[in-house]
Order: sequence, then structure tokens, then C-alpha cells
Amino acid sequence: MAFIHSFQVGDFLDSLVSLFAAFVLGTLIGAERQYRQRGGGLRTHVLVAVGAATFVDIGMHLNGNAGATQIIAYVVSGVGFLGAGVIMKEGSNVWGLNTAATLWCSAAVGACAGADLAFEAVALTCFVLAGNTLLRPLVNAINRRPLDQASTEAIYEVRVTTSADDLDDAREVLRSALEDADYPVRDIEVIEREQGGTELIATLLGTTADPQELDAIVTLLENHALVQSAGWSLRTTD
Repeated sequence: MAFIHSFQVGDFLDSLVSLFAAFVLGTLIGAERQYRQRGGGLRTHVLVAVGAATFVDIGMHLNGNAGATQIIAYVVSGVGFLGAGVIMKEGSNVWGLNTAATLWCSAAVGACAGADLAFEAVALTCFVLAGNTLLRPLVNAINRRPLDQASTEAIYEVRVTTSADDLDDAREVLRSALEDADYPVRDIEVIEREQGGTELIATLLGTTADPQELDAIVTLLENHALVQSAGWSLRTTD
């Protein structure tokens, strides 16, 4: 019954306050995520915050500030693995990064509460909530802004569809049309299409291009006898 002899009312109340603070602050962060129907909801954020607070509080009681510092280092890396579980990737689209970052911040809130840094925990909670709510209109405004194709660092691709028999000649036609317009080619990829035909994808070497000039090049290619269809596309490097 060693725990009876080691039990201290003051230490227990201190731990109780730390865990309660982590619970309340984790609830505030998690409620916002739950309201927006994100992957990591209310309970997940509460558990992360309370768990981090518990580990740090244990370190504080066993080895003081040095023990808390060691535990915090493990909490930071451990929550990183948990956050990776809510990130999903499909092709070039990635979801869950914001939820993973919020989980990471919930752990930081819990760590502050466990280390008896109550005011820091409250301040961090306010900043996390502000980042997920107050910045949302700014994000929406930026996303609605038309893409400036002339200044955005991007990858431009010109696509041509031809027959397998005319592949080599069509490749030279594509390369010549781009280089004559002063658009050097980085690479030309060949893709066999399931519905028939072969697609050539020329990636331009530069990061900027004039859309009107690319439209003119595509029109020129479409009028060539070896080309079945042509087009161009833009994707950002972010």
C-alpha cells in the first residue's frame, strides 16, 4: 500500500486542477472541430489534451521540471503519429492537415495545463480557436480570388493525343511547336489511353507562361494532321 503513504492532498488537488483545465480547454477546441464535422472531433481533442496533461503532470511529480521537459518531448513526437492517422491523401488532394495540426495544439494545451502553466494554456486555446474560426473568412476570400497565371509559380503541361503509329512524329511536332514559341520542354511523357490512342504530355521548363500564347499553340497543334486533340493545363507547385 505504498500509494497510501505517498498520497498528498496538495499534490492530488494540483493534479486535479491541471486535468480539469485540460479537459475544459480541450472541450472548447474539440467542440469547434465537432461542429464543423471534422475527423478529429470533441472526444478526440479532449482525450489528447487530458492525456498530455496527465503525462506531463506525472513527470512533474516524479522528477520536477526536468521530468516534465522529458515527457513533453515524447508527447510532441507521439501526437505526431496520432495526427498522421487523420490525414488522407487521394491523388494530389490532401485532407485532414488542419485537424492534425489542431490535435497537435490540443496536446500543447494539455502539456501547458499539466506543467501548471494555466494562463499559457488558456492563451493557446484562444489562439487555436481564432485560427480555426476568425481566419476562415480570410481563407475563403483567398480561395475565391482568381488565379494569376502570369505570376503564380506553377507547372504548365501541353497535351496531345495521337495514334500509336504516329507517336514519334507527333512528339517532334509537339516539341517543335513549343520551342518555336520560346517554351523549352523539360520532359515529354507518353501515356497509353484505355479508349485508344496515345497521349503525349509535355512539361514546360519555365514556371510562367502566357495563357493566350498557349491557346495559340494548342490551336496550331489541333490543325496538324498527326494530332487528334490538344490542350494545356496548369497546376501549382504548392
